[in-house]
Amino acid sequence: MCGIAGYADSAGPTVTREKLVCARDALVHRGPDDAGIWLGQDGRIGLATRRLSIIDLSERGHQPLVGHDDRVISFNGEVYNYRNLRAGLTDSWQFRSDTDTEVVLAAYARWGDAFVDRINGMFAFALADPGRRRLILARDRAGEKPLYYRMRGSQLIFASEVKALFQFPDMERRLDPDGLNEYLAFGYQRPDHSAFAGIRKLPPAHIAVYELDSRRFDVRPYWQPPRPEAPRAADNVDRLEELLDRSVRDRLIADVPLGISLSGGG
Repeated sequence: MCGIAGYADSAGPTVTREKLVCARDALVHRGPDDAGIWLGQDGRIGLATRRLSIIDLSERGHQPLVGHDDRVISFNGEVYNYRNLRAGLTDSWQFRSDTDTEVVLAAYARWGDAFVDRINGMFAFALADPGRRRLILARDRAGEKPLYYRMRGSQLIFASEVKALFQFPDMERRLDPDGLNEYLAFGYQRPDHSAFAGIRKLPPAHIAVYELDSRRFDVRPYWQPPRPEAPRAADNVDRLEELLDRSVRDRLIADVPLGISLSGGG
């Protein structure tokens, strides 16, 4: 896993480089292999990453990763179909690394905001588009990777964990009684809630777009579970075996050793 953090503020550079580093390094346990930050020329957008290197262990995989078109991404997770996507994007993108992270940048350049529909994986990421003065946040369909944020006034801040948010200026540490009660009563919270006042979670299968010029912050779903059909039982067995085989195979792509742990209960 990796850790990401950052901010966007249409009013100007309200977060110092030092504070961004503090937010990033509050996530060192998520990414011990590498660390980086990126600041836009006008200081209105900043991204930070703590990286656990899995694919392309070279310096080319350093994050935040800057594409040849100056768009930038901080990525946590893995894209299982990145090789197939990359094969169809080489005619329009100058790849500088072998990472799945750069494939996400190339997909955005090709398909715009609809790019996230094509990504199969577990992920939470922030993508900065300085030319259009916008920041995009996205989270995987099942919500496997966490992403918290606060939007107040002109400033959006975000991070993989709440404690990284507390490193930003003027970030109060106050519990939300409703969020806490919800967790104590049910053992979980609604997809967009947290236990802290003013802090929200980006729900699974959602994308958030912050347009700095208009100060428009839009959170919307990009996917919903399909309505299942009712095939025959025998078809279900064959289909389940096929899906399990494909799912395991997709998760075996790595440039580091892999391990597996299974439990039968008890």
